[in-house]
This record gives sequence, C-alpha cells and structure tokens, in this order.
Amino acid sequence: MSGGPPLTVLLTGAGGQLGQELVARCPEGVRLIATGRAELDLADAQACRQLVLERRPDWVLNAGAYTAVDRAESEPELAQAVNGAAPAALAAALADTGGRLLHLSTDFVFDGHQGTPYGTGQPRSPLGVYGATKAAGEEAVLASPLAAEGRAQVLRTSWVYGPVGRNFCLTMLRLHGEKEEIGVVADQVGCPTSTPTLAAACWRLIACAEAAAAGAGEPLPPVLHWSDAGAASWYDFAVAIGELGQELGLLQRQARVKPITTTDYPTPARRPSYSLLDCTASRAALDLEPLHWRAALRQVLGRLGG
Repeated sequence: MSGGPPLTVLLTGAGGQLGQELVARCPEGVRLIATGRAELDLADAQACRQLVLERRPDWVLNAGAYTAVDRAESEPELAQAVNGAAPAALAAALADTGGRLLHLSTDFVFDGHQGTPYGTGQPRSPLGVYGATKAAGEEAVLASPLAAEGRAQVLRTSWVYGPVGRNFCLTMLRLHGEKEEIGVVADQVGCPTSTPTLAAACWRLIACAEAAAAGAGEPLPPVLHWSDAGAASWYDFAVAIGELGQELGLLQRQARVKPITTTDYPTPARRPSYSLLDCTASRAALDLEPLHWRAALRQVLGRLGG
C-alpha cells in the first residue's frame, strides 16, 4: 500500500497468534496501532468505542477474540462481551469517525450438519457459546450503519494455527515428541489455516477495499471466507504434523496417531462435524491464490526449525 498519506490501522489482539503475524507482515504505507490486552480490554465496550474516537484510525482490524471454545461454556458473559459487544462498539464508533472495519470470524458460526462447504450467505446455526457469540458479533457488524455504507467486512476463517501461541499444531508437535500413541478425532472435517496465509489475506482485503474506494476496483462483499486449500480431519492434520515434523528435523520420531470419534473425546462444547468454508468467490474477489494446507503447514514448521 503506497501513494498518498499513510493508512492508519488499529489492530486488536496484537499479542495473539494471528496478531503477531499481522504485525510482522504489516505493509509499507501503513501506520499500525497495535493493541493487545494491556492497551485495550475488549470486554469493555466503552473502552473500545473511546479508543476509536481518540485515535480515529482509517481501519480497525479486529483480530482479537475470546477463543477458548470449551471455557466459553462456563464464561458466556465474558465471551459475549469480547466476541459480540466489542465488534458492535467498534462498528458504532467507526460509523461516527468515517473509518472502516475488518472483523475476523469463524467456521463455528455453522453447525456442520449439511456436509458440503458453507457459502458466505448461508444462515448461521452455532452449536455452542463460542460460535453463538461470534455469530452475534457478525450480526452486530453487518446490521450497523457502517456495513450499510459498505465500510465493514467480516472475514470468516477456520482451524487457525501458527508458529507462536497455543494451537493444535504446536500441541501435536509436542505430543509427537513425548508419547508413543496419540488419539485424535477423525470425524470432524474442516481446513487448517496458517497465520501467515491468513495475515496475507487480511492485508490484501484492506488493500482491495482501499482500491475500490478510490474507484480502482470492485467493492468487496460484506462477508468473505478464507482458509487454506483442501480439507482435513483433525486426525489427518495430526498425522501430517508428525510426518513433516520428522522430515524437517523437528522430531526424532513420530507417535502413532490413532483415529478416534467425537464421542470418544467428550468436550464441554460441541464442535461442527463438517465446517469447510467455500472460499471460491472470496479468493476471486481478493485475486489471491490459496496454498494447500499441507504446504502451508510445511512453511510454518520450517520456521520452527529455522
């Protein structure tokens, strides 16, 4: 992003796994205001509104969220404050200041019952508190005056992991090194999405929206989907982590990965059994080629060895 004055982007969740990647990949021509928990409590809607009114960014990139899927079942008020009320407050403040919003959401807004990839316009039907609060955040953003003016985008993604933070990939890599056998759920299907590819999509979305606002491109749809290419179960993902981890020298050996069912591994929150996102239209709108999830995994694991 170049030409003209710098674009000011206020990033929430800068300390998270995606936030760190967004900071690292911040394009030239962007003045980034990176906020983590110390700078902005997303559970405080008034603080969210006040920060936007004070800093008046061109964009808010809302990558912060309450993502503890199982703990959300016992902390619904906190999950709703962060995932539902905060994006509503950000959208309302931006409607006053003239800014724009990119709000990150999740495949968990769907129940997974249909067995085919979910399009951007399909009805939400979350199974648990986490999905319900993320759905509430989407609804608030899309119902806001900001969205009515074409200044808000919701970007759904799935199964996010990266080289930092707490995520399935790093947990499995550790378990491969510690255990002889790991039981991993094989009857939940979606697509792993790496933080490097997701961060690139976020910055591309902002660039495309800016170009459209300047009359140099088509306006983006209000809801977009982005995940890496392909499909996998958690079992497939765990096997690939072991294979590539050993190939890249991160593991001396792989553990045996035993496929188990969802009922074998009960959790407080129900998960969708099939949450693949149809990203076809979004990839075309962003003019961005996807990377297959296994290739993206190789890149992430390669960074751990570097």
